[in-house]
Formats: sequence, C-alpha cells, structure tokens
Amino acid sequence: MEIRSIFSHGPMGRVRFLLVVVLVLVLAFGGVSYWWFFLKDRVTTDNAYVMADSARISSRIPGTVVSVLVENDQPVQVGQILVELDKTDYRVALEKAEAALAKVEAEIRAQEALLALTDRQTAAQVSAASTVPPETRDKRKELIHRLQELEKHKSAAMADLSTAQKDKERFLSLYESGVIAERQLDQVLTTYKKARAKLEAIEAEMAALRASIQALDKTLSRARAQLEAVESDRHQLEVQRHRLESLRAQRREAAASVEAARLNLSYCSIVAPISGYIAQKSVQVGEQIQPGQPLMAIVPLDRVYVEANFKETQLRDVRIGQPVEIKADMYPEQVFKGKVVGIRAGTGAAFSLLPPENATGNWIKVVQRIPVKIALDSPPTERLPLRLGASLKVTIFTRNKEGPLLLGSTNTTHGSPQSPNP
Repeated sequence: MEIRSIFSHGPMGRVRFLLVVVLVLVLAFGGVSYWWFFLKDRVTTDNAYVMADSARISSRIPGTVVSVLVENDQPVQVGQILVELDKTDYRVALEKAEAALAKVEAEIRAQEALLALTDRQTAAQVSAASTVPPETRDKRKELIHRLQELEKHKSAAMADLSTAQKDKERFLSLYESGVIAERQLDQVLTTYKKARAKLEAIEAEMAALRASIQALDKTLSRARAQLEAVESDRHQLEVQRHRLESLRAQRREAAASVEAARLNLSYCSIVAPISGYIAQKSVQVGEQIQPGQPLMAIVPLDRVYVEANFKETQLRDVRIGQPVEIKADMYPEQVFKGKVVGIRAGTGAAFSLLPPENATGNWIKVVQRIPVKIALDSPPTERLPLRLGASLKVTIFTRNKEGPLLLGSTNTTHGSPQSPNP
C-alpha cells in the first residue's frame, strides 16, 4: 500500500500525516541535540588499559638464594631488601683483592724509599766525584810550566856541554902535545864536568816533574772514572722511577679490583629500585640464579597511567593537553579525570614483532590504532586502586584544539589539516 493512500481519506488522514511529520522532526531534533551535546567534540574508545613503568627485578651476579624477604602483592619501599644471596664466595674474593692491593701498596712504599735513598747517595757521590780540589789542577799547571822552563834550560845546558866537550877534546890533544900546561887542562875538564852535571840535574828534575804530572793525571783519571761510574748509577734512578710508575698502575688496577669485588658483595642484597607492589615473584630459597634472570616485578600503583588505542580516524582533533574522562570496568560508578600527555609516533602494528607487509598483492585496508598516553590528574587512592592491565573506557574532549600534536612542539594546529601543495 502506498504511503499517500494512508493520508488520503479526509481530515483524519491529514492529522495522521501531521503527526508523522512532527514525530520525524522530533526524532531528528533529538538526534541532532544528542550529537551536539554528547558526541560532538569528543572521541571514545574502550580499547584502553592501565599501564605503569614497572621494574623488572633481576640479579647482577650469579649466586644461591639464601632468603626471600617479600611476597606477591606486598608493598615495598625504594632501597628495601628483596632477596639475599650467599655472600661467602664474594666476601672471600673481596678479601683476596684487598690483600693484593695491600701488597702492591707495600711494594710502592719500599720502592719510594729505595728511590729516595739512591737519589741522595748518588747525588752525594756525583758531587764528590765532580769536585776535584783546585790545588790539584793548579799544581799540574805549575808543574807543566816548570817543565817547559826546564826544557829551555836543558837546551842551553846541552849547548854548554857540547862546547865544553869540544874544548875538552881540543885541550887534551894540546896537552898531549905538550903545548899547554896541566893546570889549563884541569880548568877545561872542570868546566866540562860542571856542564855535564848541570845537564844531568836538569834532566833529573824534568823526570821528576814528568813523574809528578803523570801522578796527577792518574788522580784526575780516577776522579773522571769515578764520576762516570756514579753517573751510570744515576741512570738507574730512571729505571727505578719507571718501576715505581708500573707499581702505581698495578695499585690502580688492584684498587679497581677491590671496588669491583665490593660491588659484587653489595649485589648479594637485591634491593627495590622503586616503591610499589610486588608482582610475578618466581624465586625461591636455595635456587641458583643467573644475571638477568627475572625474579619478580615491582608495580608503582601510585604512578599508573592510561594507554588508550584510538583509531587513526578518531585522532583528527586530538591534541596534547586535552581533558580526558576515564571509567574503569572494575569501578563502573567511578569517573577518573586526566589529560593527554602523548601521542605515539607510530601505530601499534608498526612496532609489533611481525609488522604487516603491505607491499604484497593481496592487500586489504584495515583502520589502524595509535596509542595515546593519558596521565591521571591525581593518583588513584588506596580505596580505588587501578590495577596494571585493567580495562578502561576513555573519552577525550577535543573542543580545545590549541595544544600541540607532538611533545616539545610550540606550534599549534587550528582547524583541519591542510593538504600539501601539489
């Protein structure tokens, strides 16, 4: 039956027609009003969960568990001891490292004392060996000068002796011939003997001077040899200094070993890095654990935040700093307040273990979801705690679009995004 025929029978039909029109207008107005007051300038998702920067507890060193001081769901404070490991081996290692350090320090003190003693001794010896008495050098110069003068006197004496020798031979010939008297010959012989004696005296004195000079030269040579020997000993100081530097390097190495052993001993007490509640405890007394092995987790329930996964089509008007309304499935009557503090740089699929390969031939477009980080205006109370991973319903009010799209950005975006220039 056609609609026109319903309203074509007199006044009653027209009334019915007017009622239908009014009903349609009321429904349309109601729908527009509902969208305007309840749906416009807001986006909602129930793909949201409670998150927290929880701490995964593990050991830095291998060891045997001797005590576990916490249980699941127990609150702990930062610095509180959670697990104790057997310290025996690490205490022995520390004592061994400290003994090695003490040995090196003793060797350094001995080497420093030996170096100082050798330095003083050799310095005194060098000073003594290099200090030749001035009178020794002056006396040698004087003897050389005297020897040079005697060389001149010797030449004159040799000339006199040669003349006396010739006179002696000539006068002996004359005397044998009877030309001269014996007295004249005696005078010539006396002159000859004086000349020879004078030359012999000069030569004897010169020999004595040479012997004295040689003795002084030997003394100076011994002094030089002694100086060279002492200077050689002084060179040993450099060797001892290098030995001392080597020992000091060994001391730094031993000190580092002591510090490492002390740290390993301190690591036998595994402490809480943050305050929170214990979860996923999987360690027992007597268990042999390895570095990096997960033992438990600490969840800071007073610093939880919300991660809401919105469709990419919902994020057109979402800005950092916009107010958020949060409802938890476990507290349906409670409303939590928060604000947007971050929008993830990529979709959840982009950071998955096996990201999608969209370059394949069989491609189907799927609307992606992008995580939005939401901080609570005030931490949850102990009466209404939010558990890690709890399901939430999140509504972002997007009326104020003055905030940035990226953290640290001072630019704001107004209205809809503009298309890039062709």
